[in-house]
Amino acid sequence: MRDGEILRGPGQPGETKRRVRWRLLLVWLLRLLSVVWIGKGLMHWMTILGLGLVFEPGPAFETRPLTFQAITVYFAVFDLVAGVGLWLTATWGGVLWLLAAVSQLLLGFFFPRWLTLSPALIGTYVALMLAYFLATWAAENQDG
Repeated sequence: MRDGEILRGPGQPGETKRRVRWRLLLVWLLRLLSVVWIGKGLMHWMTILGLGLVFEPGPAFETRPLTFQAITVYFAVFDLVAGVGLWLTATWGGVLWLLAAVSQLLLGFFFPRWLTLSPALIGTYVALMLAYFLATWAAENQDG
């Protein structure tokens, strides 16, 4: 087997490089998103365990309001599971990642006191979602 053939699947005799490029681009996008989302999940766990005071100075996790605790625990679990699914390039990983990203945007809009969103972060999330949809569509519809 040639390098990377496992990720691309079995080759056809007349297969073009365009097909390999889109599928490979999708795999790299998912892996990059996976590293970022696993990092986000670990940062939430640092906050829960009391190690996040460097990033978020303030009172201990146990003394914070219940809303903050619930949001932090939700993303500590959800971001890690979505990150693992993205790394495995599983369909459920993409679905969980989209759910995590959309839920962060919605929680930021409805609870700005607990989860602040900057315009740059909103734009980044929307751009990543569009890139994911475009790469997935192109990888699946490149048969010609």
